[in-house]
Amino acid sequence: MFALWTWTGTGLGPAPGPGHEAVRLAVPAADGTALEIDAVDCVVVEADALPAPGPDDRSLTAWRAVRGGTADVTLPPAAHAVPNATGTAVMSAERALTAYTGTESVGAELESTLAVRLRPYQVRGVAWLREAAAAHGGAVLADEMGLGKTAQAIGFLHGRSGSGPQLVVCPTSLVGNWVHEIGRFAPDLRAVGWRGGELPTAPGTIVVTGYPTLRAHGPRLLPTRWASAVFDEAQVLKNPHTQVAKAARGLDAAARVALTGTPVENRLDELWALLNLVAPGTFTHRAQFRRRFVRPIESGDATAAARLHDAVEPIMLSRRKIQVAAALPPKIHCDLRCDLTDEQRDLYDRVLEQAVDQGFGAGVQRQGRVLAALTALKQVCNHPGLVTGEVAELSGRSGKFDVCFDILAQNLAGGSPTLVFTQYRETGELLARHCAQAFGVAAPFLHGGLDPAARAEIVAGFQRPDGPPILILSLRAAGTGLTLTRAADVVHFDRWWNPAVEAQASDRAHRIGQTRPVTVTTLTTGTTLEEHIADMHDRKSVLAELTAPGATGPASVAALARLDDEHLLGVLRRKRGN
Repeated sequence: MFALWTWTGTGLGPAPGPGHEAVRLAVPAADGTALEIDAVDCVVVEADALPAPGPDDRSLTAWRAVRGGTADVTLPPAAHAVPNATGTAVMSAERALTAYTGTESVGAELESTLAVRLRPYQVRGVAWLREAAAAHGGAVLADEMGLGKTAQAIGFLHGRSGSGPQLVVCPTSLVGNWVHEIGRFAPDLRAVGWRGGELPTAPGTIVVTGYPTLRAHGPRLLPTRWASAVFDEAQVLKNPHTQVAKAARGLDAAARVALTGTPVENRLDELWALLNLVAPGTFTHRAQFRRRFVRPIESGDATAAARLHDAVEPIMLSRRKIQVAAALPPKIHCDLRCDLTDEQRDLYDRVLEQAVDQGFGAGVQRQGRVLAALTALKQVCNHPGLVTGEVAELSGRSGKFDVCFDILAQNLAGGSPTLVFTQYRETGELLARHCAQAFGVAAPFLHGGLDPAARAEIVAGFQRPDGPPILILSLRAAGTGLTLTRAADVVHFDRWWNPAVEAQASDRAHRIGQTRPVTVTTLTTGTTLEEHIADMHDRKSVLAELTAPGATGPASVAALARLDDEHLLGVLRRKRGN
């Protein structure tokens, strides 16, 4: 991204176009004898949108020459006026050129090797990860949720695929999602979900495993020299004294990358744990980190906070959506495949066996029995307690449930109000209850059983600046007619047959009055019926009629009921080979 700004010869001029924002830059002081740090009104654009320079635009002329491939370009000071956090230094022209040309080169490489095109800021993220790994042995990518940390990590892994086997460690519920995303972005790589047993270590292999597996089977991973180790949702490792954190630090990896949207959840000490994980040679002593940064910052020392920013800048990249808004579409889709827990797998199979034993019948009776089986299986995907009635303990029993609350925890930490849609009232009530238990948050639940006045009161309350940080909504009761633009994050907890219904619900946040890019996250339980629904959203299948414009719930059930038992069970059974 390029920040365009103007200088009149004696002072700052207006931003050279609409949609300007304040960017911290080093500019000449009023007396002309020194530089000072100021918030400058700029227009931020991608490289392709650089305007033609005027007769006095030496900075633009220089940058356009760089983009044109001209060698030996000299950048004037205004073309790299980026100060450090303490205001004691300015980015050098050499560094600016190296960063830009290096990123352009990485972008050209990724465009020819990845199956999905990355956005410009994601290409910069991959290039930065490579620089940080080469210089420091690792990095923390702490972009805000929705900016594609997984895609950037896959780009990084692809560039190192010839150096040996690589490892990805993530929450157990996301193992399947990582395998799926690697296959989508880099189909020439071999991603293997590993839960113990024989360890595949051929070059080009990416082993994906969960944190509990790392803790239990860590010694099996130690003899292997990993070309890279990526730790997703790395805030799991914030306590360096836990067994899983010790196992992570014990891995022999040429490069380590930590991915997290919340590098600091409660205390600044947690940041040291991540920095020590990825760059132990730079951040070695916890006591020194506390003495130099933690204690003075907790005492309100702004200078110490700036020093910390400078110290971590080479190792940690943290960007918010607002910073890369010009490179984002107004709506960002983030599809997560969540794994079943052992309890869910067993219950899913038992529920389906019971349905098969009872038979699906024929005629009108068949449609009712198919609907009952669909409902039970989708509720197992949401949470097994919805079927068994055992809801005293909720965490750790549903992959999707745990992923949803990881997302909510990140958004709460980042101050991002969130809408959560579900098609089942029982699921909504369970989500609301756990918000209170896990976060102490009273999350309203807007559903069809409320009268119009109660619904209006919930909407008005949520839209207030001090409204609740989480709002749970019934997909059909709240899918149209509401404006909920205080939220820029939407989570679809369960999948509806017709993507248009989900899109209408997402548009409660993505509508006139919304000033930020909206992130829409859909949670799909892999290997189950929900995977079929997700696939139907993405492409035509043998059940293409289910995604026709009028195909809402009942029409979809009717279409499934028309299948013979063999084809129906092909849709409903778990895909054990996935």
